[in-house]
Amino acid sequence: MAGFLLLAWLLLRQSLAPATVVSGVVIALGLAWAFGKLRPPRARVRHYPLLGKLLLRVVRDIVRSNLAVAWIVLRRRGRFTSGFVAIPLELTDHYGLAVLACIITSTPGTIWVDHDSARNVLLIHVLDLVDEASWIDTIKQRYERPLLEIFQ
Repeated sequence: MAGFLLLAWLLLRQSLAPATVVSGVVIALGLAWAFGKLRPPRARVRHYPLLGKLLLRVVRDIVRSNLAVAWIVLRRRGRFTSGFVAIPLELTDHYGLAVLACIITSTPGTIWVDHDSARNVLLIHVLDLVDEASWIDTIKQRYERPLLEIFQ
């Protein structure tokens, strides 16, 4: 880590002057030491084959959502209703929640807005909100259920 940080420092400074190298070494060693103290607990993946299936599902959903958003933007010309959906979650694992956030945010037409950890409720924004119940069911069945098996 320290070597990478030193290299990044030298590239950013665009100099090999002795003062730049010395300051880079000091900064790199200090940051590497600090980052070493911040080690999060390791993720415990319990079901790797399901993780692969989920990845394929997410890629397919991203492609399908891109097409749907393009259709909304190009054809419907503003005739859609966006809104917020509150989804009660069973998933509590921090890594599982992080993966769910990545899935929802990378899928066009939806975005992770908030997670109330006290109530374990996720708030998302949906570009074309037709049926709130179907969005809740989709998130819980397509994404949360596999993530529960993978991480909890």
